[in-house]
Amino acid sequence: MATIKDVCKLAGVSKATVSRVLNNTGQVKKATTEAVYQAMEALDYKPNSLARALATNTTNTLGLVVSAFEGAHFSSLMRRASETAAAAGRQLLIMNGGHSRETEQQAIDSLVERKVDGIILYTRKMPEDALKQLLRNLPIPLIVINQQVEGFEERCISFNQYQAAQQATEFLLSKGHKDIACITGPDSSANSGLRLQGFKDTLAAHRLQSCGIYRGDYFSQSGYRACNDLLASKLSFSAIFTANDNMAMGAIRALHEAGLRVPHDISVFGFDNDPAGEFTIPSLTTVMVPIEEMARSAIEQALRLIDGQEISTIALFSGNLIIRESVDHL
Repeated sequence: MATIKDVCKLAGVSKATVSRVLNNTGQVKKATTEAVYQAMEALDYKPNSLARALATNTTNTLGLVVSAFEGAHFSSLMRRASETAAAAGRQLLIMNGGHSRETEQQAIDSLVERKVDGIILYTRKMPEDALKQLLRNLPIPLIVINQQVEGFEERCISFNQYQAAQQATEFLLSKGHKDIACITGPDSSANSGLRLQGFKDTLAAHRLQSCGIYRGDYFSQSGYRACNDLLASKLSFSAIFTANDNMAMGAIRALHEAGLRVPHDISVFGFDNDPAGEFTIPSLTTVMVPIEEMARSAIEQALRLIDGQEISTIALFSGNLIIRESVDHL
């Protein structure tokens, strides 16, 4: 079995040069890099990841903590994060945040114990003060997805929740809807609050207010229950703005059971562009959150920190309206 010494001899370079090529560190001439890779190929040399880790004091692993494993949103995030890490020669360890601050913290602690080189945290439960403490004190680089932290903007990869909610509400208004109800997300979620505020502020700018705000938890069952509560209130409404697609689908089911047709009687607007929304009847009008692009950016930002590079703030990602069948003119 070939060793790094064999590669050095065949390529005519030092062990330090081969190490710089393998770890993509330092300045190495293009011709020298090509000679090293040609020697590795000729010798069928496979770098020993453990030896490389010992030499560089790294484990070549990254940690990712997500709120949950279920749903297309997190599936897309995990897939793109894993692909981006693999392309950079890193393994990705994924931990379940379990929809609680305590479980998210336990997942972070576990990854630190495993000596990962950096952590990407997608949080729905960790408050800003706790995030600030982590960003200040964690012994390894931390990148936060899905939440802005004042003073640490360059460590945050976020979506413009407020602006996207404005876009969605303006679209409903453009279709003639003025009596719009809302099924919002949990009050413990900062992004749920931003979506709700964008909805309310847009209505206020048109001298309107919601005809009813009902709270869910981002799962379909809560959208179903919230819509039934809305129907039971006997409030007059022509459209529902929901804080995510799962709750929108639950609401559509409740409307169907009540004998109301979507969008002929009631229009429903979702959020997140869950792939299932394209195949519901009617198909779901929604906002696309570019979660795969955000995951890629988070991994790349973490790698820059690990490599000792300077990083700059990445602008908030924007959403696109996906116009389908569930919203119609009043």
